[in-house]
Amino acid sequence: VQLAGLLPPLSGLARALLAPYLWNPIADIPDLGGSALLHGVEPNEVPITLSQRHRVGHTLVIGTTRVGKTRLMEVLASQDIRDGHVVIVIDPKGDADLMMRVYAEAARAGRLDQFYLFHLGYPEISARYNGIGNFARITEVANRATNALPSTGNSAAFKEFAWRFTNLVAQAQVALGMVPTYELLLRDITDIEPLFVKYAEYVLAKLGPADWQARVDKVESTIGGKNFPVPRALQDRTPRLIALVHVLKELQLPEPVLQGLATAVRYERAFFEKIVASLGPFLEKLTTGAVGKLISPDYFDPADKRPIFDWMQIIRQGGIVYCGLDALSDPVVASAVGNSMLADLVSVGGKLYKQGLDPHHPQGKIVLPTVECHFDEVNELIGPEFVPMVNKMGGAGFRVHAYTQTLSLIHI
Repeated sequence: VQLAGLLPPLSGLARALLAPYLWNPIADIPDLGGSALLHGVEPNEVPITLSQRHRVGHTLVIGTTRVGKTRLMEVLASQDIRDGHVVIVIDPKGDADLMMRVYAEAARAGRLDQFYLFHLGYPEISARYNGIGNFARITEVANRATNALPSTGNSAAFKEFAWRFTNLVAQAQVALGMVPTYELLLRDITDIEPLFVKYAEYVLAKLGPADWQARVDKVESTIGGKNFPVPRALQDRTPRLIALVHVLKELQLPEPVLQGLATAVRYERAFFEKIVASLGPFLEKLTTGAVGKLISPDYFDPADKRPIFDWMQIIRQGGIVYCGLDALSDPVVASAVGNSMLADLVSVGGKLYKQGLDPHHPQGKIVLPTVECHFDEVNELIGPEFVPMVNKMGGAGFRVHAYTQTLSLIHI
């Protein structure tokens, strides 16, 4: 450049030799910064390939925003769809391009009849999903329903009480033939009296003496008189409930769920409402509006034609599921639904690990599926259930592909 300044006739040639064109072998390569190994700035780029037969383990994809994580997910998920695997895509943001790509690949592969769309942002076209309705152990219902509650400081004691009470309600609902949903939990936690009366009569009919009905009616007719003053904690309860509590106290039936519910109804209503104050508003967020009907489906509503799916059903059908959680609109609901989905998947993985797809296989073989799980922005989904999913579910046929911006965002 200095020579070109001294000799004006050579300035054009100097500029041409410095120009970054393909035909110029001596052009300066711009300093892109960083290490070529770490930051992918190698000037001589070559395709990087990975055979499908080598994708047998879990995969972690790290990259800052706008570098192509979601587009890579599209490629990997498309390959899995073409290979005929079970494919589960959970996208907290609800990326429209990713949703359409999964749908398009399912159509191209001739698997559109196996495709389910679950999207909190489009409830009118979404399938329905009950995150607490399927479980291996009844305690999973309380785990999923209270997992998002704060558990540090003074909140820990309230969370433990909320868990215990939710567990009692869920056990009573299942015993009465109900399928637990967030809406049913909210109903019975807000007003426990109808559930207690129904469950108490159910247990008395099964374990109580033959004359239990007459004994309850007799006590109910004398409530409020001189010989039967109403305890202060039960003064705002109905005579039927008070009579049931009195008879059950006399009988001392060995039924822990009933005893737990009886203890709960003996609390003063104001005290009880303070104890579950954190759980009630949280459940209201999950059951309000059109989104509430997606995650608390009414199984007996013939007017609602939207399908209801569960993970075992999807795996048996060899299905494809796209789940958009719309976290930008409501991060609380998105996080709760995402956590319940992962917890549900871990429960299903435990069943598959023990029994396989066909527990009655004629040769006693454990037949396992191949389930490709793609979790975008996994830091939005991670909870206590994520560690066992990665550590143990590979043996059940699950392959987890986690996408995030940096490792520092992941708090386990």
